[in-house]
Amino acid sequence: MSDTERSLPALRRLCYAVGHFLNDLCASMWFTYLLVFYHSVLGFKNTYAGVLLLVGQIADGICTPLIGYESDRTPGCGNYGKRKTWHLVGTLSVVLSFAFIFNQCLGCSSFTPQWASLIYFIPFIIIFQFGWAATQISHLSLIPELVSCEHAKVELTAYRYAFTVVANITVYAVAYLLFHAQAGGDEDLLSDALGPVDIPVFRNLALIVLGIGALFSLLFHLGIKERRVGAGGEAGEEEGRSRERMEEEEEEEEGERRPLLHRHKTSASPLQWKCWLQQPSFYQVALLYMSTRLMVNLSQTYISMYLINTLGLPKKFIATIPLVMYVSGFLSSFIMKPVSKLIGKCLTYFIGLLLIMAFSYWVLLDDKMGQWVYGPAVLLGAGSATILVISLSMTAELIGNQTQSGAFVYGAMSFTDKVANGVAVMIIQSLHPCHTVVCCPACVWFYHYVMVIVTGGVAVVAALTLCSILIWPIQIRPRGLTVISDDAARVN
Repeated sequence: MSDTERSLPALRRLCYAVGHFLNDLCASMWFTYLLVFYHSVLGFKNTYAGVLLLVGQIADGICTPLIGYESDRTPGCGNYGKRKTWHLVGTLSVVLSFAFIFNQCLGCSSFTPQWASLIYFIPFIIIFQFGWAATQISHLSLIPELVSCEHAKVELTAYRYAFTVVANITVYAVAYLLFHAQAGGDEDLLSDALGPVDIPVFRNLALIVLGIGALFSLLFHLGIKERRVGAGGEAGEEEGRSRERMEEEEEEEEGERRPLLHRHKTSASPLQWKCWLQQPSFYQVALLYMSTRLMVNLSQTYISMYLINTLGLPKKFIATIPLVMYVSGFLSSFIMKPVSKLIGKCLTYFIGLLLIMAFSYWVLLDDKMGQWVYGPAVLLGAGSATILVISLSMTAELIGNQTQSGAFVYGAMSFTDKVANGVAVMIIQSLHPCHTVVCCPACVWFYHYVMVIVTGGVAVVAALTLCSILIWPIQIRPRGLTVISDDAARVN
């Protein structure tokens, strides 16, 4: 086991992993149930429901790089640490705003115009997305600061994603229980279509999510102590010496410490945010991350619509099928580290793409699978977990020891993700064949092809990006400085 792994005990790794639990709970509700809630439950038009999601994604996309930049340059609150300070601010923002999003408009009636209700929800969505971005960026930025070994980063990311899956399982399990509690044992009521009667279900689900997530956020803040870089002369010198020792050990222990993607060493000064914009690898990883998020988020957003409108399944399936997806993702997250060590990150990511393409092909050929949808759900869940963990670990590897600007990198990656998801949802909603709450027969084929395109189509783009990384490996090339490869450094 490496020095970096010994310096981060299992308890601290666990405390770190739960630090994004509140975000994951809220994100699960946001992507899975937002369109369903506003369109099928509150009765909003398809375009209005799409506008709310687009506003949230744009707000998140704008806030994310700005928060990343500020998180890199601000010292934080006292001795608390800059990453944990921003994490706390984000957590409070999420807790104060999220419950209003999944509830009916306070003071509104059946005669209130939909545009007025739209204006009511937008401020809460913006506050929530600001808090979500602050929590996400600060939490991701801690990875390269807590560990430096490449495989340790993959492991920490896998732990983080494992709790992401647990969060999604929690949301869907609670939703399933709430639907059954609402039905009171009446199976006919469980088979009814969604409507205003389901408002208490989503409201109670949001409150339960906030209570559980706040508890885990508290565990994160109590269990993680942020390392303060550059706190003093002797400490800085000692840290530099320990980093040199770790670099020497990494060169000696090829099997365990060898980076999974080819990197370059340089004597450059720390990279600032402007320098990242000159790195070709920055755009490669950004495109891969964006494609990954498009597949994961859009499939999660439209799976409920697909189940209800295309397959004609009862409403309880909008809880059970996503639950199956994330159970399979949870199980696959445990084998992520050994597989990536054995065959490398790129091939592991490609395996995840193959699983998602298999799901897309299955959906394309079988439009009347009914309850056989459990099989494709397992493929989609395992594939989504794989590509998400590997894309995040590739981002951490791109940052390397440039932790002083790591939040900006994560912020920029997330910016592409949020804007792309928001625009994609708005395009899909504007192409919807129906303009009423009750869907017409055209909806059956509409959501069928949406699921095929957002998984199989985007998977092709991700595969092409992965090929570019194999041809032009991830590396940092500071402008005006000589880049020294690992092999050349060993010869010298």
